[in-house]
Amino acid sequence: MIERRPRSEVYYLFPGGQVEPGESLKETVFREVEEELGLRVTVGPLTAVVTFRGRQQYFFRADVIGGQFGSGQGPEMRDPAGAYVPVWLPVGQVLEEPLRPRVVAELVVAAASGRWPDTVIEVVDLGPLPRRFSA
Repeated sequence: MIERRPRSEVYYLFPGGQVEPGESLKETVFREVEEELGLRVTVGPLTAVVTFRGRQQYFFRADVIGGQFGSGQGPEMRDPAGAYVPVWLPVGQVLEEPLRPRVVAELVVAAASGRWPDTVIEVVDLGPLPRRFSA
């Protein structure tokens, strides 16, 4: 995962980014995982499509085949504020952390104790619930 610390908030994301011209979605997954985590992966089937703020995000299963975790050299990894930090979350901890999107975190946990769904999950993510303040 990628730990994000913008301002005073902390949350986690799956590696990801923009598709470059001429690149397939699977090629994007391979490149982004290597840039952000320093890992080489084989990219499996599409598992989920999440629409967030009007944009579709695609989530694929992947298996690590090489590389060194934490050695990613993508441009975001050179952020002097350290706002992008690769972290390895144990499956048992995934649902305890603010991992986004939540539906994909739930898929990962379910897959660890059983199997991936047979069909692609499609959802609209409204983001984290607003915090409630009391006076």
